[in-house]
Amino acid sequence: MSRVKRGTVTKSRHKRLLKKTKGYWGQRKNVVKRASETLLRAMAFAYKGRRLIKRDMRSLFISRIKAGAEQAGLSYSTFTAGLKKANVELNRKMLSQLAIHDPAIFAQIADIARG
Repeated sequence: MSRVKRGTVTKSRHKRLLKKTKGYWGQRKNVVKRASETLLRAMAFAYKGRRLIKRDMRSLFISRIKAGAEQAGLSYSTFTAGLKKANVELNRKMLSQLAIHDPAIFAQIADIARG
């Protein structure tokens, strides 16, 4: 039976890992064990951050819609309830864009919500 040397596989795996940890501080960038620990942690934070961005953006959209609705003389809750009752299916992102960039159309939507 011939002997199998696995140095190339391990080296390529280590190089792939160290390439991802470029720019980290101290041993975290050039010692494989420390780099893998740090990368695992960093990827967990990145995953969590991608979820938090969605939450933060939804909150931002709601505050923008609230400001636009108050200019039209409605509270946010009555505005959204009126839209639901009128079967207007615009999502919060689009409503916030309208509130910022096209207040005239947002005022028309608010009139629809007022019923």
